[in-house]
Amino acid sequence: MSVAQSSFDRAGLIALCVAAFVSMSAMRLCDPLLPAFAAAFAVTTGEAARTVSAFAVAYGSMQLLFGPLGDRYGKFRVIAVAVTVCTAGNLMALFSGDLQGLVIARVLSGATAAGVIPLSLAWVGDSVSYERRQEVLGHLMVATLLGAAFGQWMSGVMADTVGWRWAFGLMAAMFALTGTQLLRMSAGRTPVAGSAHASGNFFRNVQSVLRLRWARWILGLTALEGAFAFSVFAFVPAYLHGEFGMSLNRAAAVAALFAGGGLAYAFQARRMVAWLGEPGLALGGAGLMGACLVGMACMSSWVFAVPGCLLAGLGFAMLHATLQTHATQMAPAIRGTATALFGACIFLGQSVGILGAAFVVDHGGYRAVFVIAGCVIAITGGVFARSLRSR
Repeated sequence: MSVAQSSFDRAGLIALCVAAFVSMSAMRLCDPLLPAFAAAFAVTTGEAARTVSAFAVAYGSMQLLFGPLGDRYGKFRVIAVAVTVCTAGNLMALFSGDLQGLVIARVLSGATAAGVIPLSLAWVGDSVSYERRQEVLGHLMVATLLGAAFGQWMSGVMADTVGWRWAFGLMAAMFALTGTQLLRMSAGRTPVAGSAHASGNFFRNVQSVLRLRWARWILGLTALEGAFAFSVFAFVPAYLHGEFGMSLNRAAAVAALFAGGGLAYAFQARRMVAWLGEPGLALGGAGLMGACLVGMACMSSWVFAVPGCLLAGLGFAMLHATLQTHATQMAPAIRGTATALFGACIFLGQSVGILGAAFVVDHGGYRAVFVIAGCVIAITGGVFARSLRSR
C-alpha cells in the first residue's frame, strides 16, 4: 500500500515532511548570516563559512551511523529522537560567544539533523512502489525546499531586525515542538515490515552497497553534485550583499527563489518524468543550472539573480530528483544504509566544496566560484544522462 493510499502512511508522510522542513531550515540558516558572522567576530567571509561546512561535515559523516540505526530500530523512531536532540545544538548556537563556539554548535546540529531526510527517503522507499516513488518523493522535496527557503529568508530578516542569534532561538523552538510530536507518533507506530530489523552489522551493510557497480556510480555523481551544486548556493546571499549592496534580508529572499524553482518541478514531477524521461531530466536539469550559475557570475545587476536563482532551482531539482530516485533503489534490503551513504556523499561533498569555494572567494572573488560550479555541474549531468541511456 502506498503512502498516498493509506491514511496511516499519509500521517507518517506529513510528519516526516514537517521534520524535513525544520531540518533543511537549519541547514540553510547560516547562508545569509555569513556577512553578519564576519562582522560580529572580525573574520573574513571565507572563515565565517566554517559554520556552513562544519554542519555539512557532521551531517555527512553521521549518515553512516543513522542509516544502520534506522535499519535496525525503525526509521521513524530514529528520526523522532534525532529531531528532539537537535534542539540542543541550536540552543548552543544562540548563546555562543565566539566563532569557534558557533562552529561547535553547528557540528552538533548537523550531527543530529543528519538522521532526518535520508531516513525519510528510505521510509518512502520502503512504503511506495518504484513506479510511484518519484512522485511521492516530490512531496518530500517540497518540504525540504520550503524549509531551505524559510531558513534563508528567516535568518536574513532576523539579522536585519532583532539580531542573528534569534534565528537559532526560533530553530530550537521548532525542533523541540516537532520532536515532541514525532516521539508521540512513534510510540504507537510499527516499523515497516521487513525494513526495521535488517542486519545491524554496519560494515557488512556498507560493503554490500559498495559492491554494486551502479551504486558506486550513483554515489560518485552525488558527491560531485554536493561539491558543486549544494555548496555554491551557500554564497549567493553574501555575493548579492557584497557585490550589489543588498540588505541581508533582501539577498536571502532572492536566494530563496532557488527553492521556488524546485517547487515548480515537484508539482510537475509526474508530467516532466513522462515528457523527458530520466536521461532528459538529468541532462536538461544540469545544463539549466550550469547556465544560470555562469550567467549570475556575469551579471551587472542583482535583478538578473531573480530568474537565475529560480531557474537554477528548477534545474537542480530535475537532476537531484533523478539521482535520489536511483539512490532509493540501490539496495532495497538495506535501504536505510544505502540512502545514508547517498546523504553522506552529498554533504561530505558539500563540505569539501564549501571549503574550496571559501578559498576561491577569499582569493579570487565570488564570480569565479559560480563559473567553476556551473561548468562542472553541466558536465556531471551530461555524463549521468549518458549512463542512464546505456544502462
